[in-house]
Amino acid sequence: MLKLSGVIITYNEERNIERCLESLAGVVDEIVVVDSFSNDNTKAICKKYKVKFIEQEFLGYVEQKNFALQHASFNRIVSLDGDEALSDALQQSIKAVKTNWTKDGYYCNRYNNFCGQWIKYSDWYPNRKLRVFDKRNAKWNGINPHDNVVFNDSKQTAGFLEGDILHWTYRTYKEMDEKTDYFSTIAAKAYHMNNKTAPFWKLLWNPLWAFFKAYFLRLGILDGLNGLRICYQTGKITYLKYKKLRTLK
Repeated sequence: MLKLSGVIITYNEERNIERCLESLAGVVDEIVVVDSFSNDNTKAICKKYKVKFIEQEFLGYVEQKNFALQHASFNRIVSLDGDEALSDALQQSIKAVKTNWTKDGYYCNRYNNFCGQWIKYSDWYPNRKLRVFDKRNAKWNGINPHDNVVFNDSKQTAGFLEGDILHWTYRTYKEMDEKTDYFSTIAAKAYHMNNKTAPFWKLLWNPLWAFFKAYFLRLGILDGLNGLRICYQTGKITYLKYKKLRTLK
């Protein structure tokens, strides 16, 4: 049976990290936590488990996750954020694939919890993620803060695992607003570094399209008031990203 490394990056995840670790404990053969010098109880909680705990100044989401991969002892990876956990069904799927690994990586769906509600639409589900993979054939990529695992070669193949990555997002609308402002700043700076521009038409059109797609085409309307809030915020973060990009020189 092949061995797996569970890899997590954290910063101030005391309310979530134990759930994450518990879901990995019976599935992977080691757990690597790369922490950005949390000032809460994240480190103390991790120390209760048999983890490889590494402290590293935050390099950016993509860069931090690739740094964490370098410290995994095994080539096959299960990658989670500190506010995520494997569902029972996904734990069983990963255990099964350990005895029959036939692909270069495996997708699974992420199921998001927002203000206590599991979101079934709103462009949030199904939210396919490549999180079980061979690090020799894949790496983290994207424009911060939007990261994703991509294969090194288009010829590499992927399977799909039953079960969900459970993701606890925001507990309050205020928390969501604060993160929206934070993530839009990161995105604007990343766009600027990649020489992307923000013409006026993008400032107007892209946020409206983002809301319309999430609320109507992806059926956010069926998620009720929280669905409306999520889809509004999807448009808002797009607007803020381009607005802030226009101020950067």
